[in-house]
Amino acid sequence: MDAEHIRNFSIIAHIDHGKTTLSDRLLQRTGTIAPREMEDQLLDSMDLERERGITIKAHPVTMLYQAEDGQTYELNLIDTPGHVDFSYEVSRSLSACEGALLIVDAAQGVEAQTVANVHLAMRQNLEIIPVINKIDLPHANVPQTKQQLEDILAIPGESAILASAKEGIGIDEILKAIVERIPAPKTRMSGALQALVFDSYFDTFKGVVVHVRVFAGELRPGMQVKLLHSNKNVEVKEVGSFNPKPYVREKLETGETGYITANIKTPAEVKMGETITDARHPAPALHGFKEIHPMVFSGIYPINTADYEHLKANLAKLQLNDSAFVYQAETSVALGFGFRCGFLGLLHLEIVQERLRREYNMDIIATYPSVIYRVKMTDGTVKDVDNPTFLPEPNYIEVIEEPIVKAFIICPNEYIGEMMALSSEKRGILSNTETLDSRRVMLTCRLPLNEILIDFHDRIKSLTHGYGSMDYEHAGYQESDMVKLDMLVNGESVDAFSCIVHRDKAEGRGRALAAKLKEVIPRQQYAVAIQAAIGGKIIARETVSALRKDVTAKCYGGDISRKRKLLEKQKEGKKRMKAFGSVNIPQEAFIEVLKA
Repeated sequence: MDAEHIRNFSIIAHIDHGKTTLSDRLLQRTGTIAPREMEDQLLDSMDLERERGITIKAHPVTMLYQAEDGQTYELNLIDTPGHVDFSYEVSRSLSACEGALLIVDAAQGVEAQTVANVHLAMRQNLEIIPVINKIDLPHANVPQTKQQLEDILAIPGESAILASAKEGIGIDEILKAIVERIPAPKTRMSGALQALVFDSYFDTFKGVVVHVRVFAGELRPGMQVKLLHSNKNVEVKEVGSFNPKPYVREKLETGETGYITANIKTPAEVKMGETITDARHPAPALHGFKEIHPMVFSGIYPINTADYEHLKANLAKLQLNDSAFVYQAETSVALGFGFRCGFLGLLHLEIVQERLRREYNMDIIATYPSVIYRVKMTDGTVKDVDNPTFLPEPNYIEVIEEPIVKAFIICPNEYIGEMMALSSEKRGILSNTETLDSRRVMLTCRLPLNEILIDFHDRIKSLTHGYGSMDYEHAGYQESDMVKLDMLVNGESVDAFSCIVHRDKAEGRGRALAAKLKEVIPRQQYAVAIQAAIGGKIIARETVSALRKDVTAKCYGGDISRKRKLLEKQKEGKKRMKAFGSVNIPQEAFIEVLKA
C-alpha cells in the first residue's frame, strides 16, 4: 500500500486505564477479528497478562479501515504496557510510530505513568491524540480530566475524544482522528532499504522472528540483507504482518510494520534497535533507542542442579522476547551453579520468574534482590558491586555510593502525611510538592533505589486505598553508610543470606533474618547459634535448641552420681560433635527465607 494510506500509532496509558479494551474495540470495528474469534483482552496473549490484568509485552497488529471518503487505510497499532517497569517496551514501540493515542481514565484522571509516557512520546515528536475513556462510569469527571490534560500535560482539553471502550462509545471518532490527525510515514528519496528492529521472539520452527518497521525501501523474501550492528548478512525467508496472529505477505513497503524471518538461529545475533539494510547497497544506520541498564539484580538457581543447562537455554530464549533482561553465570557455596540476572524493577523480576516457571516448566529459586553499588577503593579505583559476596574488605573501602531514584508520587490530598512519613521511613528526601487540582497533589522525592525494591509500590497502594500512583527515574549515585550484613550459622557465613544494607537498618534486618532462620533450620544433636554480623561485630542472635536423647533412661535406682556420670559423658560428646559438625541447611529453608 502507498505510504499516504498508512498510519502507524501506539496506545499509551497508565496501568488499568483501558487501553487493551480499546484495542479490542478497534479490532472489532475494523473487522480485523471475526466475531466468533473475539475474546476480551485479545492482544494480551500470555496467561499472566490476563490473570493480573496488565500488559507485559507490546503487541503489533495491522488493521484495514474503510474511511468516510471511501479510501482504505492500513492502520498499524502497537498496544503497549502501562506499568513503570516496562517503560522500555513503550519507548521501543514509540520509535516505530508517527502518533500515539493517549488514554486517560475519566474517573481517575492523569496518573504518574501517564505523565511519564507522554514525555516519552513528546521526545519522539509524535502526534498525540488524547482520549478520555470510561465516560460511562457514574463517578466519571470529564471537565476535571480535560483541565488536568491542560494543566499537567499542556495538551488542549478540547482536542480530547470522549469514549467508553467497554460500551463502544466514540470508537468511530477515534478511527477518524487517527486518519486525519496522525501524519502519514515520510518517504525517503534514496530508496535504499532501512528497517528498524523494535522487538523479536523465538519460534521453535522458524528460529528468531524479528519485528520491523520499514522506513525506506522494501523487504521481500529471498533478499540478502545486512544487520548493521552485528555486521551479519542473512537471507530473508518470509515477511508478514499480524492480525493479531502472524500472516504471510508478499512484501513490506515503506511505512509498514510487520515481521521477517531469516536464517537467524541464536537470540544473541539480533540487537534491539538494530538497522536492517540491503547487503549490496547498504544505507546508513537509523537512530535506534538507548541501551537499557538493569536496576535490580537477583540470583536465579535451578532447584535441581541437573537442570542448569536447561535453564541456560531457556534464559536465552526469554531474553530474546524481553531485551531488558540480562543474565550471567555465577556460583554460590549454598545454592550451586546458577545465574546473576538483571531486571528493570520488582514487577519485572516477578514476571520473569513466573514465565520461567510456566512457559519453560523450570523449578527455580531466586535470591534476595539487590542493586549495583559503586565502591571507591583506598587505592583510587572504582568497583561496581551487584552481589554482596564481591564486596571488598572494609579496610580497602573508602566510600560506598548507592543508586538514587527521583520518584513522582501522585496521591489524594488527605494522604499527603502518610506519603511523607513513608518517604522518610525509606530514607527519602522530599524536594517538591505540587498541587495538581482540588483533589490531588504530586510529591517529588529522592529515594535510595534499594529502599523501594521490595514493598514501596504496595505500601503506596495500601496507604492511599488504591488511589496513589508512582513513577521513578534514575538520578545518579550518592555516598551512603552501607555495610555488609552476614548471617552465620554455627559460626560459618552463608553467602546466600548476605546482603548490603544501611547501617541504621542493619540491626532490624539482622534480627528478622535470624528469627526466620530459627524457624526453618532443623534441630541438630547440639545447640546451633544463628548470628547476624557486620564485620566481626555480632548484632543479633537466635539459638536453635538441641535435640536431647534421654541417656538416663536405662539408669534406674542407685546414687544420683550414676545419672550425673551419664549426663557428663553426653555433654562431652555434644561438645566434640559441635566442634566437628557442620549444619546442613535444607533447600526448603533457603526457599522459605528468600520468600520472606
